[in-house]
Amino acid sequence: MGRIKQLSKHIINQIAAGEVIERPFSVVKELVENSIDAGASKISIDISNECRDIRIADNGSGIHPDDIILAFSKHATSKIENTDDLYNIRTLGFRGEALSSIISISKLTCITRTKEFEVGTKVTCENSEVHKIETGCAVGTIMEVRDLFYNLPVRLKFLKNPKTEFAYISELVSSLALVNPNIAFELKNNEKTVLKTNGLGSLPEVIKTMFSKTLFDKLRPVEGVDNLSGFKITGYVSSPDFTRSSKKDCHIFVNSRTVKCPVFLKAIDTAYKNMLPSGKYPFVVLNLELPSDELDINVHPTKKEVKYKNPNQIFNFIRASIDNSLSNIVRINTQQSPVEKEMDDYQVEEPVNSQIQNMLFAKKEEQEVSQASEDVQQKMHPSFIKPVKTYTPQMEQNKGFISKPTIVGDNVEIKSEENIIGQYKKTYILIEREEGLEIVDQHIADERYIYETLKNQKEPASQLLFISDIIELSPSDAELVKENIDKFAKFGYGIEFLNDTDIMFKKVPQLLSKVSPKDIINDLLENLEGDLDNLEEKILITTSCKAAVKANTSLNMFQMQEIIKRWRACKHPYTCPHGRPISKVLSHNEIASFFLRNK
Repeated sequence: MGRIKQLSKHIINQIAAGEVIERPFSVVKELVENSIDAGASKISIDISNECRDIRIADNGSGIHPDDIILAFSKHATSKIENTDDLYNIRTLGFRGEALSSIISISKLTCITRTKEFEVGTKVTCENSEVHKIETGCAVGTIMEVRDLFYNLPVRLKFLKNPKTEFAYISELVSSLALVNPNIAFELKNNEKTVLKTNGLGSLPEVIKTMFSKTLFDKLRPVEGVDNLSGFKITGYVSSPDFTRSSKKDCHIFVNSRTVKCPVFLKAIDTAYKNMLPSGKYPFVVLNLELPSDELDINVHPTKKEVKYKNPNQIFNFIRASIDNSLSNIVRINTQQSPVEKEMDDYQVEEPVNSQIQNMLFAKKEEQEVSQASEDVQQKMHPSFIKPVKTYTPQMEQNKGFISKPTIVGDNVEIKSEENIIGQYKKTYILIEREEGLEIVDQHIADERYIYETLKNQKEPASQLLFISDIIELSPSDAELVKENIDKFAKFGYGIEFLNDTDIMFKKVPQLLSKVSPKDIINDLLENLEGDLDNLEEKILITTSCKAAVKANTSLNMFQMQEIIKRWRACKHPYTCPHGRPISKVLSHNEIASFFLRNK
């Protein structure tokens, strides 16, 4: 081992750059975040020379001429001053490492001016050396990075092809545009505009601009507030009948910062549980706002990882907020009960089903009203107690799933009659609606209703069987049933072992009273397939599927009305528990277009 010696400032900065600047994406991220922190309302990003030349211009506050040299030195920042500030970070950047790292691996020119000065400052940096002169320019900052990694051939060698590197940059700018709709972003690649937003502060407009109006029409707004904890979440999530093939379109932010957060992602997965097909994911744009002392973002130099003080509370808040958005909700204004008056003109948002209707609309004795209100409050998170709003058509986010209410006196009555045309192939129910022709899969719609009904029942009704076939199981299947017999009992199955492998059913869920016990156990075991994860859920799903009306079953008009009526009242009426879509609406325009009637 050689003698110990002090490394030069330039080498120190290059070592630090390895942590902060991994690729061109990292340079864009650090500089654009500085522009956002500077209060810019317009940010332009130009990429060229295989992503090694980067120009970022903004109209932010600029850098004071006396601070400009210091800005490019290591650990120099205007965003924190002492240790306490690390627990109250309100800006995207705070480490003071980015600029010093960038100038050690590139040739950088900075032109900046603050509104207090008539002239600006031009700074040139190369090999960590900084020189400045006065120059004329507008208020704001222009950062030009050239020949990125020119003095680090090893790092340059490991960059991916320019299209891939630009894809990283494009994804970054898209995320920043989504969480900052009040900023006008423009991204160019080799002088060709790739992305441009207007900065008018409308997230719906940004989504429509970056993706499409068709996609936006499939989104549901998310608005959750917990005043006690200071939590707030806003944004949009897709309805379960609109999915993506990857998690790429899951845009999550914490305090307007793009993050990688397992807690956030797990909450989203849980909210969509049993509503999406395998391998499909929702489209999500959500920003979680927390008090700065509730999280730590000083975990990693890239600032993409966060730690929470109360991760379980945050998980439940996110999940409940999304679940509330995906629920079949109609906001209504009804005559207040004595208990509701004590809630100071606030009313709970809850899915429209028979139980809630009875709670909110039917005239009860004072004791019953008090008990009902107590039950609702226990179910709902404090964030979902919101001011009463009169129903408007705009609140009907998915017209295929919520019937418009009919006003009857002081109460609201849900319209239950459907304009059913008939059946197609004894499998699909055809419904004429204001917006078009709706096609509903009778089996899947009934399965969703039965699933939610069984899940909400504490003690599912069972049917005693006086006569039951003896069913012989394989030793492995018998062991599986024996070890989980209490879980089967939870859903109304009474199973008795006659010996090690022979069983008989003493009772089955009432919904399955006409189904052969042998078919029931075969289906249950087939769906488990040796996978014991979420066993109770799989039993519930299999029971629902087995009990639902089958495809290729002829139904009369009353039966079809009942299936549709019950399905409309479901909390999540988009997909079955397996994730299959339940209905499809063909718009009048779509049908007329096919027959050339819209010209």
